[in-house]
Amino acid sequence: MKVIFSRKGFDSAAGGVPSPIVAGRPVSLPIPTRMPSPLRFADLAGDLPSLVADLTRGKAAAARSCHLDPDIDPTQCRRKRGWRGALGQDGAAQGHLRRQQVQPGDLFLFWGLFRPVDKVAGKWAYAGTSEHRIFGWLHVGEVVALGPDGSHALRRFPWLDQHPHVRRGWGPNNALYIASTKFSIRSRKLPGYGLFKTGRRLSRVGSRLPSEWVTPSWLNPRTGGTGMSYNPIDRWGKDSVRTAARGQEFVADVGARADAEAWLAGLFGEVR
Repeated sequence: MKVIFSRKGFDSAAGGVPSPIVAGRPVSLPIPTRMPSPLRFADLAGDLPSLVADLTRGKAAAARSCHLDPDIDPTQCRRKRGWRGALGQDGAAQGHLRRQQVQPGDLFLFWGLFRPVDKVAGKWAYAGTSEHRIFGWLHVGEVVALGPDGSHALRRFPWLDQHPHVRRGWGPNNALYIASTKFSIRSRKLPGYGLFKTGRRLSRVGSRLPSEWVTPSWLNPRTGGTGMSYNPIDRWGKDSVRTAARGQEFVADVGARADAEAWLAGLFGEVR
């Protein structure tokens, strides 16, 4: 199995600010987009529209289109029967996933830049320091090549109608990773996609750089670990890595390592 640490959501480049941590739970904000998308921020459920408006100080307006990808939260908007999680990818990032031979049975762990928030005088405001945190997952059930016009996928998967990648206007690498319905870790059955309640902090506590991650030994090549793509050996310390700014997808080929499986079992321990 491969584990793909996949960067998603708001950050200094996409959206301009961190996604929020609300009452201990990371809430990944879908990025503003000019690419084909059927959804605006105003279409999203719950506190998402007000979080985006308040934290960006109105720069991401309710009428602006947003890129709901990875699409792994069933409550974010209206869903058709049969809906399940999916991730779209295109361009260089999809080329990297293809070269790394990401396929059914592999596991995406989605992470992003987050910062705690509180409500002050009725508006959301930041109330802490930024960190990188894992917020969700997708276990790959199927990989679908879409191409520049992904609408043909709707014949097989009509419940994908809200997904931005099943529209015209993408590049030739446009592809979709559809979640499995279930997968297992240590004989425990888990949903094929979803959001963690708290996830896991990756950034070293006290570091000024969110990109300085504390790493488990199974991942760190200096301690016999797998390493991960885009991060050569000179980025690793004895228990940490300074993650590359370039590259959305960091791929680690863990095979059947028991220590990696134990780490994943701990991560998924909060999923009921």
